Amino acid sequence: MLLNCHSYFSLRYGMIPEKDLLELCVQNNYSAMALTDINNTSGCLNFVRLAEKYDIKPIVGIDFRNGIEQQFIGLAKNNAGFQELNEYLSGHSHQKIEFPDQAPALENAVFIYPFEQLLKTKKEIFSPNEYIGISIKDLNRVQFSPLRNRLDKFVILHPVSFRHKKDFSAHRLLRSIDENTLLSKVSTFGTAEETEQMLPSNVLKYQFKNFDTIVYNTEKLMDECSIRFTFGENREHQNLRIYTKSEAEDYQRLRQKSYDALGYRYGNNITDQIFDRISMELELIQKQNFIPFFLVNHDIVSYARRKNYFYVGRGSGANSIVAYLLGITNVDPIELDLYFERFINIHRKNPPDFDIDFSWKDREDITDYIFKKFGTKGQAALLGTYSTFQHSAAVRELGKVFGLPTYEIDLLSDGKYDPKKLDQLSGLVIKYAQYFQENNQPNHLSIHAGGILISERPIHYFSATDLPPKGFPTTQFDMVIAEDVGLNKYDILSQRGLAKIKETLEIIKYNRPDAPEIDIDDVKKFKLDPKINNLIKEAQCIGCFYVESPAMRMLLKKLQVDNYLGLVAASSIIRPGVAKSGMMREYILRHQDNSRTKDAHPVLLDLMPETYGIMVYQEDVIKVAHYFAGLTLGEADVIRRGMSGKFRGRDEFEFVKAKFFKNCKEKKYDPIVTEQIWAQIASFAGYAFAKGHSASYAVESYQTLFLKAYYPLEFMVAVLNNGGGFYAPELYVHEARMMGGNVLAPCVNHSHAQAVIEGTDIYLGMSALNEIEEKTIIKILEAREAEGDFTSLNNFLDRVSISIEQITILIRINAFRFTKIDKKTLLWKAHFRLNKAPQKVPQKQLFQVEVKDFELPKFETSRTDEAYDQIELLGFPLCNPFELVKTPMSKSVMSKDLHQYINQDIVQYGYLVAVKNTRTSKGERMQFGTFLDQEGQFIDTVHFPQVAAKYNFSTKGVYKIYGKVIDEFGFLSIEVTEIVRMDLALR
Repeated sequence: MLLNCHSYFSLRYGMIPEKDLLELCVQNNYSAMALTDINNTSGCLNFVRLAEKYDIKPIVGIDFRNGIEQQFIGLAKNNAGFQELNEYLSGHSHQKIEFPDQAPALENAVFIYPFEQLLKTKKEIFSPNEYIGISIKDLNRVQFSPLRNRLDKFVILHPVSFRHKKDFSAHRLLRSIDENTLLSKVSTFGTAEETEQMLPSNVLKYQFKNFDTIVYNTEKLMDECSIRFTFGENREHQNLRIYTKSEAEDYQRLRQKSYDALGYRYGNNITDQIFDRISMELELIQKQNFIPFFLVNHDIVSYARRKNYFYVGRGSGANSIVAYLLGITNVDPIELDLYFERFINIHRKNPPDFDIDFSWKDREDITDYIFKKFGTKGQAALLGTYSTFQHSAAVRELGKVFGLPTYEIDLLSDGKYDPKKLDQLSGLVIKYAQYFQENNQPNHLSIHAGGILISERPIHYFSATDLPPKGFPTTQFDMVIAEDVGLNKYDILSQRGLAKIKETLEIIKYNRPDAPEIDIDDVKKFKLDPKINNLIKEAQCIGCFYVESPAMRMLLKKLQVDNYLGLVAASSIIRPGVAKSGMMREYILRHQDNSRTKDAHPVLLDLMPETYGIMVYQEDVIKVAHYFAGLTLGEADVIRRGMSGKFRGRDEFEFVKAKFFKNCKEKKYDPIVTEQIWAQIASFAGYAFAKGHSASYAVESYQTLFLKAYYPLEFMVAVLNNGGGFYAPELYVHEARMMGGNVLAPCVNHSHAQAVIEGTDIYLGMSALNEIEEKTIIKILEAREAEGDFTSLNNFLDRVSISIEQITILIRINAFRFTKIDKKTLLWKAHFRLNKAPQKVPQKQLFQVEVKDFELPKFETSRTDEAYDQIELLGFPLCNPFELVKTPMSKSVMSKDLHQYINQDIVQYGYLVAVKNTRTSKGERMQFGTFLDQEGQFIDTVHFPQVAAKYNFSTKGVYKIYGKVIDEFGFLSIEVTEIVRMDLALR
């Protein structure tokens, strides 16, 4: 009799998780219920999945509303009806069309009109699949309404939106947030009634004791509705099942393409091991019905190669030799002895994970290709995800609802308050922000970072879709539910590193036309290049993919990595889980002193000799769970997946966890050892990389390291033009200088929108200037293309229509320095010409009109003035920042000499590059700093909680740093005792 239940996926309206709805249903003695979220089907599949556990018959549908006004409720009679409802909702959602008063004629769905709504529309004729929903409060009105003779159409419509009064209060806050208004002003029309709570079954029936027909109609309708999906181990394979015309043709194509690529990948070094691996993989891929998955990924990367798009295939799929031969990945699993069972095993229901990275400039076209190739019948969709209320966002939204001033909201959001001193309103903000977090309350639907589904059936069989600004239909459920029901995503991701590689090659062609042809995919040669490996060993990797951060620089120094395999390990060790478990430190200790390996458990050392018996990669979790704890490969994979987030806490995971400890006890392992090993798994399994994934990252790192080693200036220009990387643009400008580049401010005769290089001169792009308009840049480039370089300011103004504000920016950055006239004089001249009014469109003059030149006094300029203009317009000075310090700096230690002062107190002057804030195990804030010394070398600092609380150093500038030199595994840093920002010279 529950035909209108809302979960918290009735966004900014409902409050109840699907699981809690089902628990309420059991507690109140119902055997069936309908989930009908408002214009949303996000919870439907999980609701169906969970219902079996509670022995509840699930019914799914949609509460169709225009804003908050309920039009009608649609219930699916079967799976086909669910698809029809999804298609109907999606059509209106995509086109932003309101729902009409009349429900559509759908073959496999029924519709319930709220009694109140029918009184407004005066509808009196009903089709066989249409019903009238009557609530308890409307019963007394039935006999006086025009519908009193249609009792055969009446069904019970008691909405359920809340568990209790607190839910209702939270609902009113959500409605206020949605309406962007104060709680005191939210309209009662815009909120539900507090009575929308679940009543016991006998109580609800009692309310209709005089209307047996209505009870009968309701139960009969619910009997007629059913929905079926399979989940978990028993789920059906829902992905594209045939790529060509038949399964046999699919297999032959995959086999043929694999063997055809042997010569390209292995040359004359084809061994029996390679043939055996191919045969084993093909057999298993066929047995698991994953052939179309491989062929689709091959299709995608083949299109990318045809378009000359750079890409990197990574993820667990990089453990596959078939993927390597098909060009999906660029990692040889034979060379790296990649663990096959991590990639795929007979117990694994979902296919291997291929994360394919494309340039941020190319991904949209790749996505468009996929939808045109595979989505013409509605079988493709972007994967959705849920954005939940986190502390900061919840506090800010609730603060506005309660009318708190901005400064109070900021303090509450940042956690800078004493709970005992909060007033009533602030206390309510914190109370309900915590309630939203504890409830895991969804705020809005979003798009997964790169997941795309390609289904055998239309996507609407499983979900309604939204149409976000990207322009591609997007599911209303996330990746966990997709996997549960048998849909596996294709990960089409973007990154800027690939664009840097592509653009560097283009820059080399125009700046160094005599350079030899570069095969950027010849990574085998790069791996053996001592010049490249020395960059890694010395951690000289600024700008290079994945290896430039302070943390990675520190790790490379400590490990003294100078080869590909070492970099593969470092790429996974740096992940937060390995560090959190304490195994990063232990790995470094064992790496530097092999005798410490004896501390490893003998079984673990036997499983992972390459990493000294330490779990570093995701497949290590599978190895340990399978060989150490005696779990099956399928159970071991449940543990690996369970550590990654939402899967944890599921019954399947808890069962396998219990079996892990049971098996270890039966093997008579020391319980303390078992607990320690489980703790390691629990702390990092969800954060570690698969080895093939790390290897894929390392390949791209080597490609960028090759470019930096041999074409450093061209590479840094490409880095600047593609969003930099870990650091701000200023550091990449500094790095270019350190490598011999002459970095210059934008110039109207040399610069383009982005940075360009001429020999060793690097001209920053005009788009780097704050408040410069794109149309201004276009006009300058078009004028220069049409008639050549500008010869003077007047010549520029004759040819380019520009406002006084825009020309002022160009003059202040010294973009007219070719005139040899100082900036202040040029500014006067520009004001005389433009008279503070936009110039008209320049007309081609038959004769050049002479512009009156006024005699101006001589103006004084200084390097300090120049630097401050650069700071304002570029965000940083192009001079040495230490030159801007107001007072002379005393003698200090340079970074190159730190080894002479280990465990001694010193003074250094550093220009701030980056700050990392973190928390100790006690929750106290501590910091790590990255600075440049006066010679341009790095200073690394550690600020323990007492110092971090006392000294703030988040503002850009030069700092005087007092501290002790610490040597940890060969990496030198300063343990700071005091840090003071130096005053800058005035303009």
